[in-house]
Amino acid sequence: MTILEQLAEHARARVAANKALHPTEELREMALELAKNGTEPFRFEKALSRPGMSFICECKKASPSKGLIAPDFPYLDIARDYEAAGADAVSVLTEPKWFLGADAYLREIAATVTLPCLRKDFTVDAYMIYEAKLLGASAVLLICSILTPAQISDYLALCEELGLSALVEAHDRDEVKTALSAGARIIGVNNRNLKDFSVDTENSRRLREAVPSNILFVSESGIKDEGDIRELADAGMDAVLIGEALMRAENKKERLSRFRAAGRR
Repeated sequence: MTILEQLAEHARARVAANKALHPTEELREMALELAKNGTEPFRFEKALSRPGMSFICECKKASPSKGLIAPDFPYLDIARDYEAAGADAVSVLTEPKWFLGADAYLREIAATVTLPCLRKDFTVDAYMIYEAKLLGASAVLLICSILTPAQISDYLALCEELGLSALVEAHDRDEVKTALSAGARIIGVNNRNLKDFSVDTENSRRLREAVPSNILFVSESGIKDEGDIRELADAGMDAVLIGEALMRAENKKERLSRFRAAGRR
């Protein structure tokens, strides 16, 4: 299996274990109640809709391609630094095996900063969308490569019901078409191929023209420096998701400030 298939398979096992503890209907009732009486809906989408390039900044301890990135992982301080430097949203890894993420990271970050948070995980079941809502997320990730078109449509409808935004990730033109057909309002193109870990930011630029201007377009991963940011801004990206380049920076506030300056067009 590819690493992406392994990630999806492990996510299914996690869901099965969690369902044994808390049945789906229990989570659904709580999530719907929170949607009625909780925070403002679709905060993530609204944040990315502001003029100029938006920055989704990632809290990530490790990755399959790079191994351990942040042995010391003061995730709340990192999230606060992102907010202070003008981030538009925070992406929080909750996948525990390869990314060393945790649900607790998302819960605590969402309760600490005012920015909308994306639950960065490998959504394979509606159960994970209910979890995201209850953990305080404003958005979830839906990856076309591990979902059927019917699942994407169903999960988008569920997100709508819960007031969650959905970042629908595509890797090629066929997946972009699938995302658009399902009704995605935010499409992300991952510049890292999760089958072989190769990185090519040109992938975002190639696929930008395939997405209508009224659909938010996010370039994800593999963004190293201000030059990458300028090229992506010139290509018309609405937002970028940056992980490792910020996680490895000693001064995250200063690095993000430089990225934001490069993204002004």
